[in-house]
Amino acid sequence: MSAKITRRHFLQLSATGLGAAAIAPLAGPWTARAGERLDARIVVVGGGSGGATAAKYLKHYAPGVRVTLVEPQERYYTCYAGNWYLGGFRELESLGHGYGNLRDRHGVEIIHDRATAIDPTGKAVETRENGSLTYDRLIVAPGIEFAWDRVEGMGPEDTETIPHAWEGGRPFEILRHQLKDLEDGGTVIVCPPDEPYRCPPGPYERMALIAYYLQQEKPRSKVLGLDPKDTFSKQSLFQQGWEALYGDMIEWIPGSEGGAPERISVTDRKIFTDGGTQAHPGDVINFIPPQRAGAIAQQADLTDDSGWCPVNQKTFESDRYSDVYVIGDAAVAGAMPKSGHAANNQGKLVAATIASDLRGESLPDFPTVNTCYSLVAPDWGITVAGVYEHQEGDIVGVDGAGGLSPLDADRDQRELEAMYAPGWYESITDDIFG
Repeated sequence: MSAKITRRHFLQLSATGLGAAAIAPLAGPWTARAGERLDARIVVVGGGSGGATAAKYLKHYAPGVRVTLVEPQERYYTCYAGNWYLGGFRELESLGHGYGNLRDRHGVEIIHDRATAIDPTGKAVETRENGSLTYDRLIVAPGIEFAWDRVEGMGPEDTETIPHAWEGGRPFEILRHQLKDLEDGGTVIVCPPDEPYRCPPGPYERMALIAYYLQQEKPRSKVLGLDPKDTFSKQSLFQQGWEALYGDMIEWIPGSEGGAPERISVTDRKIFTDGGTQAHPGDVINFIPPQRAGAIAQQADLTDDSGWCPVNQKTFESDRYSDVYVIGDAAVAGAMPKSGHAANNQGKLVAATIASDLRGESLPDFPTVNTCYSLVAPDWGITVAGVYEHQEGDIVGVDGAGGLSPLDADRDQRELEAMYAPGWYESITDDIFG
């Protein structure tokens, strides 16, 4: 049984800037050894929180291996903390991270190109401009793609008009500009997706921080949440904060009460619910589509009927092909949520697993963790933390470890957790890209 990590201990680590790096062990039988040479090439597809972490830690655990990271973007913008930008108190550029440290400090070969196909039998990755890359082990961290075939009335060509802002960078800029152009007294509609999806608390933090911006700049405006679900992550904590800070500015309608979006009229800026009989006009509409594993995972036959990638939940090796590992949002990872922190931990675990496997040693089995800070306002923070271990084929939460912020905490506690949130962000992004 793994040692338990309490929520208090977890938050203390985050507050000191150690959270992301300190929780997952960095020492063990897979640690680098002086003079060791392991003749292998590891290709990593996708340079987000999972893929960049895996590439970096592979060079830490096994410096002699050749690690190639394939990522089309030269600068990666995190989706997490993007709501802070929408709230008007974080600059978008501060959420962007380059790959220079991975290349220059850690020795990862960086190829800014798009992977177009994977041949698991021939052990090769095809790229758009750099030809074929052969590998001994492959890590696929493709993130998500949107399931537009499940959306009536809207497609990817409409996201300049009705933005999703569920991928970092430009999509957030579109939504932010629309909020700035909104006339006082307007309505902003936020449509969360059905499960499973990236960042479970994200849409509800977004509703809060859009309300925060509107309260400062356009106080007669309203935020309407139209949700296919009846419950959501940190629900009581969010709703308590919404009421305390924004009164009736935020209205959330669950699926059982007619809140599930069924059709979108892009030209009229309307969301239709309740069997298509109820039209909800929005001056700004943020529709977050249903999701599945990234396109390259679909192409490579790494997904099942759910649209996600089944894996061995001890090693994250694909259930479909040997020597192929899937991490991050795309993977079916038991009780672990689809979050940046979870992807970061999975990247470390897979790096340690591959290093141990190349040496012919027993595979690691350390606990993984996740923490998620949400801001209801810049000075009102709420948190969920979890610790996970592998039991009988599944990733499960460790009883008594982690937990939620207390529901009836005083304002000092909310301010303290809000202070921790930027420290967590700086810590984890440094652990990934630093």
